[in-house]
Amino acid sequence: MIRRGRRPATPGNGAERTVHMVASILLGYPDERLTDARPILNDAVATLGNGTGETGTGGIGEASRHLAAFLAHLDTTPLPDLAAHYVAVFDLKRRCCPYLTYYTYGDTRRRGMALLRFNHAYRAAGYQPPDGELPDHLAAVCELSGRGATDHAIRLLREHHAGIHVLHQALTAEYSPYAHVVAAVLATLPPPGPRERATALRLAAQGPPAEEVGLDPFSPSGTPFLPPSAPPPPPAPPAPSAPTKGER
Repeated sequence: MIRRGRRPATPGNGAERTVHMVASILLGYPDERLTDARPILNDAVATLGNGTGETGTGGIGEASRHLAAFLAHLDTTPLPDLAAHYVAVFDLKRRCCPYLTYYTYGDTRRRGMALLRFNHAYRAAGYQPPDGELPDHLAAVCELSGRGATDHAIRLLREHHAGIHVLHQALTAEYSPYAHVVAAVLATLPPPGPRERATALRLAAQGPPAEEVGLDPFSPSGTPFLPPSAPPPPPAPPAPSAPTKGER
């Protein structure tokens, strides 16, 4: 959870804040707190309505429908099953990584600088970066918006629009209900431009950049990416065996 700093944030669009705050809660690890918050989440989504707004690719109405779809799934899914699914997709599948800088920078050295950019954005908005979590977790960025720093959060989300799109594709390929939550976030963003679309296609085709450390590249289909390379050399011939006594 992020903490308020010294500078107050400027309140953003109320509907966007609601979508992002609900999404931040739903994108966290599902435990008893999620069950307790269910009535509040339902009321918050109900305030959004189902109409088509002017914000994002499908508007607040589309975001509302996606959030309502996830809440309906929550009503019919035992909490242990939802928790097991959460771990299976977000913790065990790198192509469903909720950390936004991973899509652009992989585990290269440049990712550290990108994380500092997130820390600076939190502090500029008047909040401290989250404790015990990297600042680029999608849930943390949505919480930043939900707490009032919507402009700062939207800027970060737009900078990583392509990665969020790839995450949504990966979750959709896994038939994960969490694809609805990510789709709700995407609905609050402006439509992707040519550069963002090209970046999303490149990320889907190639995975994160090179210099990865201990992380498998990913693709929306789940197959690992193999970098182009020369054919492997033929196997070395077996070492000659030692001559027997009769051969000496």
